[in-house]
Order: sequence, then C-alpha cells, then structure tokens
Amino acid sequence: MADTLRTIDEALRSGTCQLLVLSQPGRVDRQSQAGSSLRSSPAAQLDVRKISLHPVVVRGRALLQIERHFATNVLHENVEPEHAVALVHELFPSRFQQVVLFTPDADYTLRAKRDGGVAVSSGPATRKQVDAGHNREKAYLIPDGVACSFLVEIGVMTSAGQVRAAKYHKFRQINRYLELVNDVTASLPMDRPLRVVDFGCGKSYLTFALHHLLTAIHGREVTIVGIDRRKDVVQDCSLVAEKLDCAGLTFRVGDIESHTEAEHVDLAVSLHACDTATDAALAKAIRWGCEVILAVPCCHHELARQVESATLAPLLSHGILQHRFAASVTDALRARVLDLCGYATQVVEFIDLEHTPQNLLLRAVRRRGTDPHREIKLGEYSQIKQLLSVREFALERLLCAEGIAFP
Repeated sequence: MADTLRTIDEALRSGTCQLLVLSQPGRVDRQSQAGSSLRSSPAAQLDVRKISLHPVVVRGRALLQIERHFATNVLHENVEPEHAVALVHELFPSRFQQVVLFTPDADYTLRAKRDGGVAVSSGPATRKQVDAGHNREKAYLIPDGVACSFLVEIGVMTSAGQVRAAKYHKFRQINRYLELVNDVTASLPMDRPLRVVDFGCGKSYLTFALHHLLTAIHGREVTIVGIDRRKDVVQDCSLVAEKLDCAGLTFRVGDIESHTEAEHVDLAVSLHACDTATDAALAKAIRWGCEVILAVPCCHHELARQVESATLAPLLSHGILQHRFAASVTDALRARVLDLCGYATQVVEFIDLEHTPQNLLLRAVRRRGTDPHREIKLGEYSQIKQLLSVREFALERLLCAEGIAFP
C-alpha cells in the first residue's frame, strides 16, 4: 500500500494524474469530521457521495480541480497539488472506502478491507491522455495577472495585474477588440509609422488598448489621434496619455464631419458614433483611402423611418422588430458600400460597448486590385433599396460631399 500511496502522491504532484476518484463513502464520525476540509463549505452538512480530482491549468499554474458530489449538487474548487495530496491522505480510508487513480501508464485501485487493511490492484491504462489545456483560461493579448499600465490607470486591473471582478466584462471587451484588430494588422503598411484616427473616442480605453497593441505588442511607431466633441473628456484622456508616456497618442476636440487630416491615414476607427455619424466616419475613411476601417455602429434611425414593404408587413408592423430589421439593413448596406468602394468587408460579432447594446463590428480591409463581382454587388445593392423603399442613405450623400462619386 505504501508504494501505491507514493505513486498517488507523485501523480498528483507531477501532473501525471489524469483522474482520481474517491468513492464508496463509509460511516462518518461527525465529531472526527469537524476538522475535515469537507466542512469548509456550507454544503458540507450534506453527505459527500464522491470526490474526483483532475488537472487544470489556471493563469499558467498547474492545479487540481476538486469536484465534491453531493446528493443534489456538485461543488468545485481549484487547489495546489500539495493540498490535493493532503486531502487524499485525510479521506482514505477513514472517509471513503475506495480510491481509483488513472495515469498514462496504469490504473491503480485501493480498497479498504473489513479487517482495516487495504487491497491494492493495478492494470493497464484505460484513459487516453487528457490535455489540461482545455481548462486553460483564454490566452488574451493582454493577459490577466500581468500588470498593464493603462488598465491599472483606468481601474480594470490592480497594480499587481489582477483583473478586478467588477471590471472583467470590460477586460474581455478590450481583449476581444484587440483580437479583431490584431487579425488585420498585416494589412497595415510595414515600412513607415502608422497614422490612426479614432472618431468619437469617448473615455478612450479602447484607444489606449489600440496604442498598446500597436506599440507594446507589435513594436510599431504610431501617430494616433482621438477625436471627441467633449472638451473635458479630451482633457482627461490627454492627462492619462501624458502620465503613461504614450508616445504618439494625442486627443483633440472636434467632430467627425469637420475633421480633416493633412497626412494619409492608415487606420480609421469609429466605435460608437451615433446614427449617421457612423456614415460620416466611413465616408472620411473611404476618401482617405485607409487600409483598414473599423466601425461599431450605435443607434440606427435613418432607415427605420423609411423602410416599407408589403411583403414584410407582418415584420414591419411591430415597432421593435422594425427597428431591429432596419438596423440590420443599415449595416448590410454600409458593408455593401464599403465593398463597392474597394474594400473586402466583414461583419463580425463584438462585445456590447458600455455606450451601446450594438454588438456588430464592420471590419473593412482595402482590396488590392479590382473586384470581379462588383457589378453583381451593385445590382444587389440597388435591388434591396428598391425592395424596401429606401429613398435616401446617408453614406451615399456623405461620400458625394467628400467628393467621391457613388456608385
């Protein structure tokens, strides 16, 4: 038995334990159980029917997950290997009459006997090797547990790099945004500093995230300009950028339609421009010939006032459905206009911004060469407008105002 217990201990400590199961609970001395770790949970007043342990990786640390099976529920706890070893010694054979250990090399079974002894048996391995990585937390571009200066500054992380529980949604949102940008960084020019304009940047935590991605992760030299109408917001963001020494990041008071750039812009971003302000940002970006355009639309009112169709009357007769439908049509038309203006465009799922419940991102990358399907796309664009009685579309008007003939 001693050799097998050592085998169990080594498997738990080394990570070769694929699964360990404590089962067949015996009669429990409640007084002796008072000091047991089983009573660390409120549910410990119930009988634990089985305990299983299996390896997990959490934030890069190899741990063991304990599953305590009660009559009506299961409780989980991640512990260090030494804690797991101590738990097995504590509970077998005094609390559970059987232990089964599965490893890549063999299976081991220990059973408590009536005379107080333990029967030990082993056999060939019956479980396939399991990679604990399926339990690994998502490999974010900005990882949890590593201090990131701008996330610390805006209160998402502690100074030690731990994400605050109340800010985890924002942490995920920032990383999701960076993933979507990271996918298209290869389409940005590599032979010179990058110029970026962020329209309606607001509190700018995604602007700071973009700066971090391009400079700290990709090592690029950048000029990023955040534009917002609110002077106080611009002042606050400027102070943070100065405090964090964000090279190349500046903020200006202004609006989308009146903003001009003397130099070529490589990446244009518009993440919560309201209604047709999104169209104004897209029109600017198309005129500048940006290599990449990113836009998360906000509210959609323009087409909601226009859409009519006898065929779709059952849908359009309900206000909430009409507005959702009009929002989808608006973004579909925007994507098609970007296609017709020389961009390969995707509509991808995002995470809700705090400013808007919209969770779609228009991601457009400038196409090299002509689109052989342009005429077909143009015909489809015209047909959908005609079908839904769309008489005006802001993006068309704003493109003309920017001096771009459309279509």
